Amino acid sequence: MAAADEVLVLGGGVIGLACAQALQARGVAVRLLERGRIGGETSRGNCGTLTPSHALPLAAPGMVRTALRWMLAPDAPFYVRPRFDPALWSWLLRFARRCDPALFRTAVAPKAALLKASQELLEALVRERGLDCGYVREGLLYAYRDPAVLARGIAHHALLAEHGIVVEPLDAEALQAVEPALRPGLAGGLFFPGDGQLRPERYCAELARVARADGACIEEDAEVVELAPVAAGWRVRLADGRCHEARRLLLATGPWTARMAARLGRRWPIQPGKGYSITYDRPSRPPRRPLVLKDRAVCVTTWADGYRLGSTMEFAGYDPHLNRTRLDALERGAAEYLREPVGPARREEWYGWRPMTWDDLPLLGPVPGAPGLWVAAGHGMMGVSMSAASAQLIADLVTGRPPLLDPAPYRPERFG
Repeated sequence: MAAADEVLVLGGGVIGLACAQALQARGVAVRLLERGRIGGETSRGNCGTLTPSHALPLAAPGMVRTALRWMLAPDAPFYVRPRFDPALWSWLLRFARRCDPALFRTAVAPKAALLKASQELLEALVRERGLDCGYVREGLLYAYRDPAVLARGIAHHALLAEHGIVVEPLDAEALQAVEPALRPGLAGGLFFPGDGQLRPERYCAELARVARADGACIEEDAEVVELAPVAAGWRVRLADGRCHEARRLLLATGPWTARMAARLGRRWPIQPGKGYSITYDRPSRPPRRPLVLKDRAVCVTTWADGYRLGSTMEFAGYDPHLNRTRLDALERGAAEYLREPVGPARREEWYGWRPMTWDDLPLLGPVPGAPGLWVAAGHGMMGVSMSAASAQLIADLVTGRPPLLDPAPYRPERFG
């Protein structure tokens, strides 16, 4: 039996690593267990954008109508594979009920608070600990082809100003001047100067580096096969037979959190939303900053040594296959907007599951009725963007300090 730690973190994606780093920096002894390689699942292939601009809830007015239309097309930005899955259909019904103007407006505040705080904390962490992760904060652009979609986007995103998030509408001429990589003839766009970007796989590696430097133990290829409460806290048993104990157990297992919690009799509505990306060598005329091609819901990110197209949302359970139709849709969508939509050579085709909750907020904090059990999961598409603030909030609550943010909106007990 290994010596007891103060906190066992299950999951070595961006949220688990950020929590481990924040806790260890406070002097809390942490052991992180990752079944594969750190940052090797959901975190590795995302577009690496840092987006207070995405504070508007996914459950927007009119989304049900749009989603129903998209569901008929396998290459649409949103797709539900037809199948018998009561948990998924219950999730979708709950989500649909939130597509209400009043709920939409009130739901902005907790999401915006987490995203804004995380942006500032992450920037400070990069600066103070020397994280080499390609961090840049030069804004993000939404580009629109359809004038009607642009008009709706301007109206919806005006809400962000109420939460201190700057948004600048651009007409067609201004959009072209700001981003010459775009094709002419677009309707216009929105510019979010407070957004940023990084290389997600490098960010994960750097979080692990500084956590280890502070004393954290991070184990890869450590698959948990059993977890149970014990007198001293919690015990986990690994596939190789080893066991670890700790006073607290933090579930940061992303889209697998619902399955892990089910072993403990908890039913959390976290669904795996499958996203895709294609990574290329850098094109000769790449965009200057991250783009979201809104009519096609394609994200475009350029780094000094690479280029990525990503996005889409597919509810197909835990199907472990690349869907060629959805990968091809990324390139077709980019071709409608960009002069040079793809790079000269493909490096990787990727998919990963996002942990989606129907209220579009993560579960952060202690689990009622289970002393010592904690959760940090359910960040949807915002794991990287919300990582630093989520970790800070967990560290505050564990150490008894005044919390960075009001923890109430993120408490796991809202799901029973």
